[in-house]
Amino acid sequence: MQAPATLDETSIEHEVMSGADIILRVLSEQGVDTVFGYSGGAILPTYDAVFRFNEMHQDDPSQQIRLVVPANEQAAGFMAAGYARASGKVGVFMVTSGPGATNAVTPIADCNGDSVPVVLICGQVPRAAIGTDAFQEAPVFNIMSACAKQVFLVTDPAKLEQTLRTAFEVARTGRPGPVVVDVPKDIQNWFGPYIGAGTLEFRGYSDRLRSVAKGAHLDDDKRAQFFQLLQDSKRPLLYVGGGIASADATRELQDFAERYCLPVVSTLMGLGAMPAKHELYLGMLGMHGTACANYAVEDCDLLIAVGARFDDRVAGGRPDSFAPNARRVAHIDIDEAEIDKVKKTHWSHVGDAKRALLSLMEHGPVAHRHAAWIDAVAELKRTYRMSYNRDSIHIQPQRVVERLSEITGGRAIITTGVGQHQMWAAQFFDVREPRTFLTSGSMGTMGFGLPAAIGAQLAQPDALVIDIDGDGSIRMNLGELETASTYDVPIKVLLLNNRGDGMIRQWQRLYFEGRLCVSDKSLHRKDFVQTALADGFEFAERVEAIENLDDRLRAFVAFRGPAFLEVMVDQDADVFPMVGPGQSYATMLTGPYIPSRTAGETSVEATGQQAADMF
Repeated sequence: MQAPATLDETSIEHEVMSGADIILRVLSEQGVDTVFGYSGGAILPTYDAVFRFNEMHQDDPSQQIRLVVPANEQAAGFMAAGYARASGKVGVFMVTSGPGATNAVTPIADCNGDSVPVVLICGQVPRAAIGTDAFQEAPVFNIMSACAKQVFLVTDPAKLEQTLRTAFEVARTGRPGPVVVDVPKDIQNWFGPYIGAGTLEFRGYSDRLRSVAKGAHLDDDKRAQFFQLLQDSKRPLLYVGGGIASADATRELQDFAERYCLPVVSTLMGLGAMPAKHELYLGMLGMHGTACANYAVEDCDLLIAVGARFDDRVAGGRPDSFAPNARRVAHIDIDEAEIDKVKKTHWSHVGDAKRALLSLMEHGPVAHRHAAWIDAVAELKRTYRMSYNRDSIHIQPQRVVERLSEITGGRAIITTGVGQHQMWAAQFFDVREPRTFLTSGSMGTMGFGLPAAIGAQLAQPDALVIDIDGDGSIRMNLGELETASTYDVPIKVLLLNNRGDGMIRQWQRLYFEGRLCVSDKSLHRKDFVQTALADGFEFAERVEAIENLDDRLRAFVAFRGPAFLEVMVDQDADVFPMVGPGQSYATMLTGPYIPSRTAGETSVEATGQQAADMF
């Protein structure tokens, strides 16, 4: 990053404008075409600048910045996240001070956990009022610093432009993440020169970026070490995560897996890194991963992690029991802090996935010794394939997702809320491409799906975007149905209604002796179809009979505008497989419809672990 230009460094006469207008000019310069946000007193000058900016470009609408106003600030953040996840660009949202900023904490934390590049611009009380408990004042820098990649409080108006430009650079580079810029109201009203170039001197971060870039290409010795591990292995396995999509490395991953005959498992965030039907792909691993993927992790003798971080939903509370037969572990990640954090590695590389895989493939072909392993993996896929109660008279949620996948051919952007429906979507929708399965992984934030779908649809207007949601999760941001209809965003909302918090209910049945405290559920009065109709959805229907499911799913997908379909599903359907507290992949619960390696499934009591350890 270069140092900011100053008036002393040039004799060019710069245009003078307000701080608010400078914000809009930088957003335009950064290629921003959509801003999500809710107004308020401390950010009002910048919202007024949006109006003036668009009026100035009324003869060329393509240069205008679209402003999307949601029902609340949390949803604005999830819309920006959906936009960023679906497009690969930096998402932008803008809120006022005080409660506007605190409502934005959850999406910032969510983006931080899932490495999503967004920039949040917060209004703040005037500088002279900071620290006086002024009306709608909140310590944004203090609050956000704990859950953002970087936070800037602008105190020098001359550095506003460079700070904003730096925010975008930090958000999109290295390991992507959320950046917050807190702008006092008096700085928005200040008048000064627009320089048009320069960023802040951000030495530590710049040094790290340069270090990663310098080491991006593996030398001959480093490549030789990796391929020695591979040649010594009889059962190698690729374990990939969200870093594949962030690095735009999908093609390279497929080439790498195919060239060296490497089976692949992915995290929840890594869905789409390999096409679901690819012969080398076993599906998602982890707490609710496919049985064949988890058994492959158990069996492998070399685990190669790329763009994944061994989080607790994958490695569990006992990392030593994760991949217990892997005599060697290799790890490629953009963030040095993730190397050896959970699982000790024998070979590692800090760099983005795309460049690392390309560099490794310069080594050329290698004679592998694992033909028997490829056959064993194919057998795992045949024997332990996903299934459910296909003979039930009740609508099974897995069937709904499975049929949706078949009807769409897997060619849709899927967003989800959080809960059982999230896992069924991950297990039964055949994700074909990166950036098409958008979900809250690290934070597990209920209410994510609906606003994220709106953001994704605005980022990819020609795509079919479907929010697969649950009755508990969608309530969290139900007001955004009106946002979709107001802006005529043609998202499809598929609500799997099991009349309660199904995932909590499942845990309570398994680990709390069936005491369904709050999850059974207190809120039963909501008529979601009438709510969607009241919010302007012209297609809003409910399916209660299994014989009507296919017809209404097809009509729902084919409808040209926003559409809402509620499907009343079996309340007792559970998510399997499930790696419970104290269990390893070897002893996971596979349920009554998926085969298990164990003669008799491990009982809940046999785990020797407290139920609370699930959380």
